[in-house]
Amino acid sequence: MEAGPARLTSYVGGTALNHDGAVLDLVRPQDGTVHAHLVEAGADGVAAAVASAKAAFAAHRKSTIAQRVAWLKAAQAAVAANADLIADLISADVGKPIRLARFEARRSAEFIEATANALPHVPAGEVIPVDATANGAGHFGFTRRVPYGVVGAITPFNAPANLLVQKVAPAIAAGNSVVVKPAPSGTRTALAFARLLREAGWPEGLFNVVTGDRETALALAGHADVAAVSFTGGTTAGEALARAAGIKKFCSELGSNAANLVLADADLADAAKKIAAAGFEASGQQCISAQRVLVDRAVLDAFAEKFVTAAAALRVGAAEDPATDVGPMVHRASADRVMAMCHDAIAKGARYLLEPRQDGCIVSPAILADVPRTARLWQEEVFGPVAILVPFDGIDAALDLANDSPFGLQGAVFTASLAAAMRVSEDFEVGALWVNEASRFRLDMYPFGGMKLSGTGREGVRYAIEELSQLKFTGFRP
Repeated sequence: MEAGPARLTSYVGGTALNHDGAVLDLVRPQDGTVHAHLVEAGADGVAAAVASAKAAFAAHRKSTIAQRVAWLKAAQAAVAANADLIADLISADVGKPIRLARFEARRSAEFIEATANALPHVPAGEVIPVDATANGAGHFGFTRRVPYGVVGAITPFNAPANLLVQKVAPAIAAGNSVVVKPAPSGTRTALAFARLLREAGWPEGLFNVVTGDRETALALAGHADVAAVSFTGGTTAGEALARAAGIKKFCSELGSNAANLVLADADLADAAKKIAAAGFEASGQQCISAQRVLVDRAVLDAFAEKFVTAAAALRVGAAEDPATDVGPMVHRASADRVMAMCHDAIAKGARYLLEPRQDGCIVSPAILADVPRTARLWQEEVFGPVAILVPFDGIDAALDLANDSPFGLQGAVFTASLAAAMRVSEDFEVGALWVNEASRFRLDMYPFGGMKLSGTGREGVRYAIEELSQLKFTGFRP
């Protein structure tokens, strides 16, 4: 860690880029101290980074799969060797408990490795039976996947390493070059990756980082030479970036208000423990954290007792303590917003089963019952350590409640019934569903993404490579 506040500027073409823009003070959530001064790259900084990435793409656009695999394996080795450094940056700058930050750093290396291993097996195209029509007789056609060119990746604060590599590794695997605009709190992590990848032998300009906030993100999305944009963040920001991007390829993972259904035949102790971890660990700052917990009325009281017990058992404390489950939120404003949403629900008739306590950026787990559909906790994404408990009578009512949201990212159902699980799979409006795992459970090989206002496109190793490449058809008349 630097002795004093660092000046954070962009990393372009293999070197730090000096630029003068607005300066944002980055505050460490644990103690409120300023640890860095973030300089806005703005349109000029973005232009330099995109020019560098465009030149790198031109130089390497015909790179072989073997070469891209080699780059990815070198990156995996560099990230794995520096996992502790990355974890320390995540924990210090975001407030994520160090145990969870270490898991994220390891997962980031594993994702890069998985991408390298999968790349040779991703379908590169297919032969098209053009002679299926009379006019196609005697002709031959095939498709192949080709890169877009420069990919703009705009990443959030809550998983600054994992959600960076979820975009960068597939983009490189597909043959693109990348410009990343990280969330302010994730900037030091992104810059650390830039240096590690350069030291690992990545060509100049293949991976660039631009620093800043909204101004820089909009400039990157809207730049004429950025051919595709991949964004993870809030729905409001996603809509603004999509407008800036225009008709270019735009992949997005946006907001959520994850519903977890607990049917009467579920293992209640298992469900309570898994949903508590999914709702409250890392202060609930995950897009698929459990927020709405819908429980069959026949088992509501029994589940509620186990759920409160599981939540209360989570360790609330300092981010640097390996025993901490719930640490500080990323900003004091985020903690204040979460408490305001709880107060709004209480004012509208809700009651606490587990009342939260705020200490600066730290908010302890909260569980509320009798939350009306007019409350912000029902309608909005809380993105904090809060869950609401809602009874239902029958699976039809459960699905009505679960689908009463503009979001549809990932959900969960706990049941011993295959028939019930398949009914939920059919009628729950989400991009991904887990049965007997809570909504925050995620693996990197399946297609992950949302329905409704939760975004477009899919992540996951193979699926992200496909999203960040495009099909090109060639036909022959011999």
